[in-house]
Amino acid sequence: MEIFYQPHIDREIESLIERIYPPRVCIDNDSCGDCTVVKVDSANKHGILLEMVQALTDFDLIISKSYISSDGGWFMDVFHVTDEAGKKLTDETIMLHIQQALCATRSKGEISRNIELHSSGGPHSQPNMPTKNTALEMSMMDRPGLLSELSAVLVDLGCRVTSATAWTHNDRVACIINVEDASKLGPISDPKRLAHMEEQLENVVAAHGGSGEGKSVRLTNLASGRTHTERRLHQLMYADKDYESCRACHGDSSGEHKKGCDGTHVSVGRCEDKGYLVVNVRSRDRPKLLFDTVCVLTDMQYVVFHAAISSKRSMADQEYFMKHSSMGSSLLDNHNERQKLTLCLIAAIERRVSHGLRVDIRTENRIGLLSNVTRVFRENGLSISRVEIGTDGEKAVGSFFVTDSSGEEVNPNIAELVRQESGGTVVTDHKSPHRVPQSSSSSVIRKTESIIETKPRFSLGSMLWSHLERLSGSFGPIKS
Repeated sequence: MEIFYQPHIDREIESLIERIYPPRVCIDNDSCGDCTVVKVDSANKHGILLEMVQALTDFDLIISKSYISSDGGWFMDVFHVTDEAGKKLTDETIMLHIQQALCATRSKGEISRNIELHSSGGPHSQPNMPTKNTALEMSMMDRPGLLSELSAVLVDLGCRVTSATAWTHNDRVACIINVEDASKLGPISDPKRLAHMEEQLENVVAAHGGSGEGKSVRLTNLASGRTHTERRLHQLMYADKDYESCRACHGDSSGEHKKGCDGTHVSVGRCEDKGYLVVNVRSRDRPKLLFDTVCVLTDMQYVVFHAAISSKRSMADQEYFMKHSSMGSSLLDNHNERQKLTLCLIAAIERRVSHGLRVDIRTENRIGLLSNVTRVFRENGLSISRVEIGTDGEKAVGSFFVTDSSGEEVNPNIAELVRQESGGTVVTDHKSPHRVPQSSSSSVIRKTESIIETKPRFSLGSMLWSHLERLSGSFGPIKS
């Protein structure tokens, strides 16, 4: 009889365990010469791996190595991290904030930190006082000029955009736009006005949509700190089933990839003696790769028991030993579920990959700025593949990734037109920061029983810490 992991534990019992065994976070700058080692151990709970990775990436840290073990009621994770410049963490204030953030995730029933892009002073200076904002969430079929039309409607409705993030993947788009009342600078609380706004935005979405096309528009008033933007974008695109279009590129065993495919490979095997699914993911290395992968595993209700993260040159390898929260490893026997897991992992990794010309903007924030800038792109026949824009004090700061609908390279002179419209500083770059050169070793990982059987056995306590430290020292760099 197979024993399945049950992640749902009575909250009172979980709280008691946490009080008896409080979380321990150790930040070690002595063990490694080129990185800071962050060790976390505490009572286990469902979703804790995502909470740990999210907390670290919210501080813009690069996770260069990682080893994870969470059998039974206890978890022990090791992360080798550096700052964005590849240096050790030396600011004691930042290290204190990291410890507080990692410990805070253990005392709450949900992921509760929201670090807004380009917020003033960065995540380390954010006060612990949540503020309200009105958020527009949307997912639908992508088309040129969509963001321009949406932002123009928001201006007409008397809204001021405070931040906007949008991803496109497989001809689908998901975006979150935070707005406030332009007249009194605060959340929009009038139910009738919110209903009218939602109706007008739905009209824009439906204007060019086909019958039966999946689409969603939702306006909510949320306390910042309750919703993590990038986490929510993953959820929106997963719910929109953007992964289904990956089947055309990855649905056969030929190994051929269509133009624009990012060369991500996934293999799913089985470890018979422990009843684990063994999932290997090989892809190009890039920032936040680990976060994106763990997001989809959490959304699909998989529980990670052990994981090893490594890379060679510009390629990243991730290996997970896991079970489904309700069906254990028996899910592996279902071909459709195996294929869905493969496609969802590919989609989660490729959503963040940005194509086209990057246009960075920094200017005085004002009502209608997003509408004006996106209109310039639309009038010049350009499509926005990705956008991240927020505020830094009184400044609007962000990046747009734009492509030419005809497939031609975008003329960098578009920057001058954007500068004239925005009145600020505009810089272009054809090299996306989310891509790295492809390694020659990009073949599909092939699992064998010998590889599975030679995996070390796991234990708890000091023996495991010694084991983790020894193994984590042999991993190559991977960005997260």
